[in-house]
Amino acid sequence: MSSGGMSIKIDLNSRYLHLYKGNGLYGSYRIAIGKPATPSPIGNWKIINKKILTKGTVFGTRWMGLNNDSYGIHGNNNPSAIGKAVSLGCIRMYNNDVEGIFPLIPIGTSVEISRGAQGQQHGGKSYTVRKGDTLWSIARMHGTSANEIIRLNPHINPDLIFPGDIIHLPV
Repeated sequence: MSSGGMSIKIDLNSRYLHLYKGNGLYGSYRIAIGKPATPSPIGNWKIINKKILTKGTVFGTRWMGLNNDSYGIHGNNNPSAIGKAVSLGCIRMYNNDVEGIFPLIPIGTSVEISRGAQGQQHGGKSYTVRKGDTLWSIARMHGTSANEIIRLNPHINPDLIFPGDIIHLPV
């Protein structure tokens, strides 16, 4: 458990930041992650500093620094980057999302960055979303229901999936 009962888990595969209050999920937020040449750092970190920033920079309106070099969680000045692997390793959020969670995150909050659940860990198989896919078309293609896919992927918004997202499927 982290300071104030808050903790952050970042799933690089699904490109979501999950904020927990105690053992309960407080919210899930779509993010951008490090590009292949400059990947986001996998591991367990802590928030060590926080700053309110002026608008117009690549860091958006808020910065929460990690105890790993100059990596952090921050806003951005390019909303179309969210959901993609485009950063120098930092975690980018929509400005309104980072502004919403910023006051809830005390210094010392734990941050776990991982590649998320792989198919073997949940007992099923995985599918990488392609351009034009919908959750319902993926379900039809794999002989299952959209509801079953949603059950296995509680982090996704069924109406908002992106090419490159990893969807877990039943066996």
